[in-house]
Amino acid sequence: MFRTIMAAVGMMLVSLPAMASVVPFPAGFHISEIQTNGTTLHVRVGGSGPAVVLLHGFADTGDMWGAAAVALAKDHTVIVPDLRGMGLSAHPDDGYTKKNQAVDIAGVMDALKVDKADLVTHDIGNMVGYALAAQYPQRITKWVVIDAPLPGIGDWEKIKLSPLLWHFNFRGPDMERLVAGRERIYLDRFYNELSADPKKIDEATREHYAKLYARPHAMHDAFEQFKAFDQDAIDNQAMLASGGKLTMPVLAVGAEKSAGTGEADILRFVASDVTVGIVPDSGHWIMEENPTATVKLITGFLAK
Repeated sequence: MFRTIMAAVGMMLVSLPAMASVVPFPAGFHISEIQTNGTTLHVRVGGSGPAVVLLHGFADTGDMWGAAAVALAKDHTVIVPDLRGMGLSAHPDDGYTKKNQAVDIAGVMDALKVDKADLVTHDIGNMVGYALAAQYPQRITKWVVIDAPLPGIGDWEKIKLSPLLWHFNFRGPDMERLVAGRERIYLDRFYNELSADPKKIDEATREHYAKLYARPHAMHDAFEQFKAFDQDAIDNQAMLASGGKLTMPVLAVGAEKSAGTGEADILRFVASDVTVGIVPDSGHWIMEENPTATVKLITGFLAK
């Protein structure tokens, strides 16, 4: 079942390849190490205009959004954090519930004096994004949510039983010993099994992220993201019960060979204004497999 659920502008968009290596952020972007909610996040900031926050997921970092940043920076202030414990952000011992990480992101917005922003998220970024939009609905103007479920929402109990999701419970000291020094092998499993065509995630991309996930504590903290899912499910159900459905416009994007229209089915449980988007010829890794179509969907929706 999960294979169904999961299984710039103008000439710039035309020039993007159907598949891409990690795309550098434009030269005008700068790096800020922002202290927020008891930790420090590594944040890329550039462009000008209304703010947009881009949140990554597992097996990626904020680096996944390079091609989107190129397009969005033409008319947006683009804010791209590495999530707590991931990429080049700090590695605190705790705080990996998505409700708490949403507070991290609100703190980034505060530090940058951003009152409101559009939001673009993928994978675990979706989960942080929902917690952000649910806790601070007045601060999120639009939300593009891409190709991953939300703990506790919709068919979550069936989704997490899929054999593809054995990694949800893969953690602990012995598992960390197994993966240590073999981060590339572990990440290849995700790129190969959750893509439409593994060849579209090229060698340079795989090596780039393998090095980041081989940093001290990085894989442990990635496992902590999954460990928090049970509490995330409780938190999400409570936020939905107390706050009701989100009212900002939502574009629910599924990859053709992964979530498909199932992404919108999930989002309709938590949002009242949901539009469907599909990334063709792509599995879960939308920015690696089909950046052109993904960026076009994002920029088109935010321009409305």
